[in-house]
Amino acid sequence: MHQPVLESEAVAALAVKAAGTYVDGTFGRGGHSRAILAQLGPRGRLIALDRDPEAEAAARGIADPRFSFVRTRFSDLSALPPRVDGMLFDLGVSSPQLDDPRRGFSFRADGPLDMRMDPASGPSAAEWLATAEQQQITEVIRDYGEERFAKQIAAAIVAARGREPLRRTRQLADLVAGAVRTREPGQDPATRTFQAVRIHVNRELEEVSLMLPEAVARLAEGGRLAVISFHSLEDRIVKRFLQSQARPEVPRELPLRASEMPQPVLKIVGRAQRATDAETRRNPRARSAILRVAERTAVPLIFPNTRIEPGARWRN
Repeated sequence: MHQPVLESEAVAALAVKAAGTYVDGTFGRGGHSRAILAQLGPRGRLIALDRDPEAEAAARGIADPRFSFVRTRFSDLSALPPRVDGMLFDLGVSSPQLDDPRRGFSFRADGPLDMRMDPASGPSAAEWLATAEQQQITEVIRDYGEERFAKQIAAAIVAARGREPLRRTRQLADLVAGAVRTREPGQDPATRTFQAVRIHVNRELEEVSLMLPEAVARLAEGGRLAVISFHSLEDRIVKRFLQSQARPEVPRELPLRASEMPQPVLKIVGRAQRATDAETRRNPRARSAILRVAERTAVPLIFPNTRIEPGARWRN
């Protein structure tokens, strides 16, 4: 069975109450969900979300009346009750998705250049690369992959698609290898490009930005939000959001009394946690994982220019 990253740390961070209601926002293959269920009592409830049809199939294997599954993006929390006691989000692509060549996430084995977490939704990586302007491809690879050779890679992609359709993961990996002049020891030249295209195709950073305020809006007082990130771009979004809600900033020119100062809606719980050496030896993917946790306070929730009522949807 697939072993989720930071399983014990993430579940412990939720401080599970036996009769509480919890959300596993990124079900994957259910490792975190099973760990949460093990701590719930008979009156507890766990709701799992995932947009991957293979995750939905895996969820059918959990025959537990306390468990329910909703196939949806984790940014869409409209199916949840207005108050839950904890939420866990394990961001990014899962190991089963990476390991299956048919999904097109990995450059290590040849497969269709797809990369969609929901294969029935939106254009595939191949479809996007076939029509995107060279400048857009450059920006995506540069901004989402933090790739210094983004311009050269985009030019190679545009030149290659003029000769033949770009449909396979090995085609893209070989193109990148030819365009990248140097690379860090031990890292495949295609790593950053595949990450960037995947993030763009699945709108991963937008999903995180939409999810965070909606998740906080549905946390009961004392409820915990735990988020595991795997690269600096998504972790930066998580870190800045949690800090902004735990330490609201007030313009210095505003003459406010102490009683008028905005109060935090979140309290940061502990320091960011990383996987132990033992876990990274067992699972190299855990090397980049970072867990951040925050707890909901009793302060009414008001985002800038946006008031969120219980059960309401949030839009930016």
